[in-house]
Amino acid sequence: MANTTVKTGPKTAPPVEAARTWHRARKTVHLLCFLAFLALPFLNVVRADIPRQRFYFAGYELWINEFGIIFFALMFLMFLVVASSVFYGRVYCGYLCPQMIFSEASVAVEQRLRRWVVKHFIGWQPKARERLFRAAFYSLLAPASVVLAFAFISYFVEPRDLLARLASFDVRTAAGISGAVVTVITFLDFTLVRQRFCTTVCPYGYLQGLLGDGRTLLVHYRDPAHACIECKKCVRICPMGIDIRQSPFQIECIHCAECIDACDEILGRLGKSGLIHYAWGEQGPLSSQARQPWDARRVVVLLLLLFYASGLTVALSMRHAVLVEVNRVNTSGEISNRFRYSIANRGSKPAAVVFSIRQLPGGRLELDPNPVSVAAGQSAQGEFEITAPPATGRELVTHFSLTADTVPGGENNSFPLTFLAPERK
Repeated sequence: MANTTVKTGPKTAPPVEAARTWHRARKTVHLLCFLAFLALPFLNVVRADIPRQRFYFAGYELWINEFGIIFFALMFLMFLVVASSVFYGRVYCGYLCPQMIFSEASVAVEQRLRRWVVKHFIGWQPKARERLFRAAFYSLLAPASVVLAFAFISYFVEPRDLLARLASFDVRTAAGISGAVVTVITFLDFTLVRQRFCTTVCPYGYLQGLLGDGRTLLVHYRDPAHACIECKKCVRICPMGIDIRQSPFQIECIHCAECIDACDEILGRLGKSGLIHYAWGEQGPLSSQARQPWDARRVVVLLLLLFYASGLTVALSMRHAVLVEVNRVNTSGEISNRFRYSIANRGSKPAAVVFSIRQLPGGRLELDPNPVSVAAGQSAQGEFEITAPPATGRELVTHFSLTADTVPGGENNSFPLTFLAPERK
């Protein structure tokens, strides 16, 4: 029997899944934001310590009476969000918003855990598998909610103090009650609310309609050649459940670009280009083909941002870590004048202030102890006397200066004062 050889065509390799460029970039940003969210209160980069009435910004410890610096810091942060919205639309929602980051993480954990339960307990009844899945899912979310609530409350209460309260299961003080409430809210958010928050409670989506314009970055579906194959993967993969083909201005769209990756992947297998892109406005060029268009509005926004950034920089550079104040208490008929001092150590290290007098002949400073030591974050008040020999004529009123030198640090404060002496008899 003759051997017959069956010839077959060359084997075709399965289509390679297109790289999910925007998805990977966004998840990398999510991870960095999550790590920053956990680290910022411990590094005192941005934190408001309500019990101690302190505001921490960029490593500075600002007191409540330093409202000018706090104002510039808050206005700078606000205009930073405004500028990002004018230029890049909903980029904050898709890439930086904690609610979106944690909601997507919750959904991802839920989907992976459900697949794992189905795979390893395939012989169980569906209701039994569902109960097992729910128990495992809630067991994971409960400690995660505690950790995130702890990180959130740490922005308003000193983290070490909060950790001690957490270890003692404190639910009596304001910090303990706030932590318990935030934990419950976080757990309910992860299990029930998730992305619904973006379309029902969050005002940023509505505000974006006022901040954006015809040149703002958005996700846009463009199909002038009618190349759409109606696969609808862009709809299935959208975390907000919308069809981007309907309009680029849907309030639910967070510009996450998942639909861009999905369209590129499917049409890429057919040798075509995707139909969904980042674009500078509905009629503007694609972001990959042109840079951000400029106009007067964007220049004004950047100038305002630069103004508040400059004001904040100048205010912080002129700030003294140790604030010294001196005021007259009273003047009696004796040969001495009494003054009051106030010292506030707004730095992170202990300091001491050395007082001395100048331009007062025969004057003597009576202060014990001198220097005055003040611990970090603490204040000190007290009184001292300055004595001088009797004088006549113009010498009855003598202008002199009181200097306060801070160690360490070398900061120097000079206070112009007036010494009032009784007339010599």
